[in-house]
Amino acid sequence: MIPSTLRSRLSLYGLVGVAAATVHALVLLALGLLMPLWLANPLAFMAASLAGYLGHARFTFRPETGGQRFARRWLVIQYIVNLTVSGVLPLVLPNALGEPVRVAILVFTPTALNALIWSRAARFSKRRRDCLVTPRRHADDLGLSPATNQAILELASQGQLDSSSLLVNGPVATDGFHAWQKLTNTRPQLQLCLHLCLTEGPPSADPALVPDLVDCHGHLRRSFGQWLLLSLVPRRHPSRRRIEDQLGLEVDAQIQRFRSFCGDAPIHLDGHQHIHLVPIVLRAALARADDNGITWMRLTEEPLPTGLPMRCWGTAIRHLGLLKWLVLQLLSRRARPAIRRCGVASNQSFAGVLFTGQMAGDPLNAALRDLSSARPKQGCTPPLLLAHPSAPLDIDLSTKGFAVSQPFAASPWRQREWRALQDL
Repeated sequence: MIPSTLRSRLSLYGLVGVAAATVHALVLLALGLLMPLWLANPLAFMAASLAGYLGHARFTFRPETGGQRFARRWLVIQYIVNLTVSGVLPLVLPNALGEPVRVAILVFTPTALNALIWSRAARFSKRRRDCLVTPRRHADDLGLSPATNQAILELASQGQLDSSSLLVNGPVATDGFHAWQKLTNTRPQLQLCLHLCLTEGPPSADPALVPDLVDCHGHLRRSFGQWLLLSLVPRRHPSRRRIEDQLGLEVDAQIQRFRSFCGDAPIHLDGHQHIHLVPIVLRAALARADDNGITWMRLTEEPLPTGLPMRCWGTAIRHLGLLKWLVLQLLSRRARPAIRRCGVASNQSFAGVLFTGQMAGDPLNAALRDLSSARPKQGCTPPLLLAHPSAPLDIDLSTKGFAVSQPFAASPWRQREWRALQDL
């Protein structure tokens, strides 16, 4: 005997399916009067997909969705799969099967695929609604400016941050560290990471020892893109070997500078502008992991958030956030096996690249919701939410060698992120 809950679900699934088929027929008839059938049918199919998408989320799978819509990606997947199957299947089915068998396959194959797609969409929705893990809230750039220090330290003192990254070559790194250390007397769970910086600011090594890394003012000058391109140069090439030697000196110097602040505690490492994920830099950092007690590195494998207004996606595209997300996704996936082989831990997931510098409002809420629904992974630390809060900038960072960070740090978004974290 079929359980009553299953009977109810099958009944609802059938009713929604009939409604979607009716929508398909009516829209096809209406559009058929205005345009050719080959154009009208895909549009009618889209209307039917939308009807199924809304109906199954609201009625069939209501226990999983709570009556909320599925993530939009499932509508796209269902439409593309069904359109592809409906177009290709008639061409590949052999006539030898006989007309009744062919018709049965053509009818039931899309039905079975739809059941699979909507079931997976329902499980995805349920996972989003379940809070399985608490993401760690992290702020970068402690030591960059008094304004940055103020926001980070205030958030940490209020319990709104779990960790921060110290820019050891920052203009106010010493002040930032000592203030953070005072906080740990009452909040010992706070963590401080080494924020490896290779793209701007004064080097920690003697500039005379790293001439290929600095400009005429003695400031680090190679951009993220330049380090990435250098990673493509063959390892035996003289220029790469020379720069790698200097890179090692600078990484060693920043580690020692961090040690001078924090002592012999294990080091958690990430990078300014995520520079630690660039292959040539990652290789240098991992080569020093054992000797220097580096036990954790940040990865930026960021799930695409769900439930965002379309205007947010437009922002991500215009501000190149989507491109940056793609690059760092690839670098993180490449880095994870190497990090694991070295016995170094990392976070299981992450948010803060796609909407870099604009983690407030809808993007922040969507990121928190998606990270909270991630299933805990063995051997990984909890998901990490990254922000860059700051009070209004009160110094000219360009004069300190941080010209790249100047416009970012001066943006009013720094205060919006600060307020958004305070309101969580």
